[in-house]
Amino acid sequence: MSAAAANPMASVLGKLIAGLAALALLWFTFSLWMAGQPLAAVGGLALGGSALYVYGTATSVAWKYLFPGVAGMLLFVAFPLLYTVQIGFTNYSSSNLLEFERARTYLLDQTLVDEDHALAYTLHADGTALRLQLLPQEGRSGEALVTPPLNLSDGAPHAPVALQPLGSTTLAEPLSLREVIRHRDAVAALQLQLPDGKLVLYAGLREFGPIEPLWQANPDGSLTQLATGAVYTANRTTGFFETAAGERLQPGFKVGVGFANYARMLLDADFRGPFVSIFVWTVMFAGLTVLFSTALGMTLAVLLEWQHLKYRTLYRTLLFLPYAVPGFISILVFKGLFNQNFGEINAILDALFGVRPAWFADPLLAKTMILIVNTWLGYPYIMILCSGLIKAIPADLYEASAIAGAGPLTNFFRITAPLIAKPLTPLLISAFAFNFNNFVLISLLTDGRPDFLNTKLPAGTTDILVSYTYRIAFTDSGQNFGLAAAISTLIFVMVAIMALVQLKITQRGK
Repeated sequence: MSAAAANPMASVLGKLIAGLAALALLWFTFSLWMAGQPLAAVGGLALGGSALYVYGTATSVAWKYLFPGVAGMLLFVAFPLLYTVQIGFTNYSSSNLLEFERARTYLLDQTLVDEDHALAYTLHADGTALRLQLLPQEGRSGEALVTPPLNLSDGAPHAPVALQPLGSTTLAEPLSLREVIRHRDAVAALQLQLPDGKLVLYAGLREFGPIEPLWQANPDGSLTQLATGAVYTANRTTGFFETAAGERLQPGFKVGVGFANYARMLLDADFRGPFVSIFVWTVMFAGLTVLFSTALGMTLAVLLEWQHLKYRTLYRTLLFLPYAVPGFISILVFKGLFNQNFGEINAILDALFGVRPAWFADPLLAKTMILIVNTWLGYPYIMILCSGLIKAIPADLYEASAIAGAGPLTNFFRITAPLIAKPLTPLLISAFAFNFNNFVLISLLTDGRPDFLNTKLPAGTTDILVSYTYRIAFTDSGQNFGLAAAISTLIFVMVAIMALVQLKITQRGK
């Protein structure tokens, strides 16, 4: 086949594939829209349409390679970030999980079995089919009713099944409880119609009964409780159906609260106290960790560069081991070592000084323990960085310093420290940002405890912002996702500022 004939065929095939992809995209978008997800439908249409345009038209070849990365960034970075920011302006929590319509539908679907008119049932085989016999409850009058033969192996019929008096109909022995349970799903889906026209529904493993709704919808959107006549109106400020007296229904629904979550951090005294303490400790924790790790790591790096030190390679290998061991293992080992009653550290302190510090009960000691463990985990990284930077310093500078009679301290403060400070600074900012969100250490070592007393939300004296946010979102009985999202947004802004500072410093260094 000639190239001229092949090209039109390839063009037709490409258009056919593009057309099928476009139809699939439209079907997917329509499905999302009908499922009540308009934002997801619009986003999917925009993303899919962009992909069809990039790969289906003669655009720049570079975009064909860049598009997957850009789409992935938008989908897995930008979208979660924007979604989190949006949640921070709502009352989203375990009490306000649903949208308004879903919360209203959930309440309207609540029903109650009329126990006074409930009927016991038994299940009987009739050839390959089954029959249900309904009997009045013990001590109540009424006639026995029976269904026609039903083939429940194919599922329950959709239409109501008419019951008829048992009369002279002979039934087989009732099936055992085990057999009843085996057919429970199909039986539970049955709608049975009494001779007077009323419907009875499955109400338990042994009975059917009239199902009465608990709520009635009113034209103005409010709900009336049929048993008491109380009217519950949707409060768009609090996100609950409430009576005039303030009595609330669960579940609530999501509503926008504006900057209320952010204002709570500043204006609610009961929340502001622990929040400010945790914020200050977070900054101190990250800063002191970087300070201590840098001091220890840089000192060891300088010592290991001493030419007359024997077994330098062995020492360097041993000192690097804390960085080679997975961090969570080291943290759990230290948690055992600091145990007040059985830990080796307290055993040594007790033998030498007769004291057993309560590392996990005293806030100051708990913070000291965290800094010790984190310094142990972080100094090898700084040591390796400083070793590489020191090797890049020209040896001529140290030789000239030796000729001038300078000592080791002079060499360090006048040559080593100034020359490695500039390239090391961006890396130290990165280490600060990492420790600012060091959730694993806090969670595994202290879980934020000991806790503050008399707080509305659980807050620990050793919590940092990220672990505090986790407790608010997932371990608090209220699970306040809106407040946690607001704090997460604040953390993101802080880390973004640190990243910008690091970028500026790096650019100046170049």
